[in-house]
Amino acid sequence: MRVFVSGGGGFLGRHLIKALQVMGAEITAPSSSQCDLTQETSLARYTDAYDHIYHLAAWTQAGDFCLRFPGDQWLVNQKINTNVLSWWISQQSQAKMICIGTSCAYPEDGPLVESRYMHGEPTSSLYTYALTKRMLVQGLRAIQLQYGLAWLCVVPSTLYGVGYHSGDKQLHFIFDLIRKIKIASRGGERAELWGDGYQRRELIHVTDFVRDLLLLNNLVQNEIVNIGAGEDHTIRGFASLICSHLKYDENLIAYDETKYVGAKQKLLDISKLTSMIGKPYRVKLDDGIAMIIEDNNG
Repeated sequence: MRVFVSGGGGFLGRHLIKALQVMGAEITAPSSSQCDLTQETSLARYTDAYDHIYHLAAWTQAGDFCLRFPGDQWLVNQKINTNVLSWWISQQSQAKMICIGTSCAYPEDGPLVESRYMHGEPTSSLYTYALTKRMLVQGLRAIQLQYGLAWLCVVPSTLYGVGYHSGDKQLHFIFDLIRKIKIASRGGERAELWGDGYQRRELIHVTDFVRDLLLLNNLVQNEIVNIGAGEDHTIRGFASLICSHLKYDENLIAYDETKYVGAKQKLLDISKLTSMIGKPYRVKLDDGIAMIIEDNNG
């Protein structure tokens, strides 16, 4: 089995590649320096016939990045997606395209169920990024209609696990919480967290996500499928778990309600997933957080 992976150097990409290697796949996963996907001809030299293309690459970061660079996000991500889809049509029509969606593409009101992925207004603070992901799905659908190519789009809740690059200034929320509380615990200082702490988030361990993704790829095509944990927690709840592992008094945490918080809640409906693969295994949240803390003991 030959597989091409865009964005293979990212957090999800590294875990996916490991799982594909265990399966015996022959993998091509160029870095952004080897293959600049914003350039129209960047993929032309990849002429092997691939069985699957995992398109993970996207230009985004955590925190308020989407608020600061909406125009650039639109231009860069539209170029990336257009170039990947064009290469798929012209050189890799035998391959199944597997893309990553985003929960922020869902409308702010109502359940986050797949039939509503393209409906309504997405989260305002993440609007541009959300629309590029919706446009990617529309591209997949249009290409299927005209050319008969096969695809799958999976929508993850926030991924966590070991091996996340924690050197960036802006991290996804769970890694940011761990870093802030860890630093505060070393000096007995107050940890300052963004928002009032009552915004809710859903986490799925990256190994659980990859396992479900690979299962789905063998079962489903031309569909959008959510992959999540099936439960969410408040930021205060996550912070309390982290504090218990770090022996830090959670009463020392200060919540800054003037800071960016994003969506108030993002809980994916995973009934479609469970109907396809049964009740999925999930790493216990407490165990997963403990593993991250141990992995970043520096």
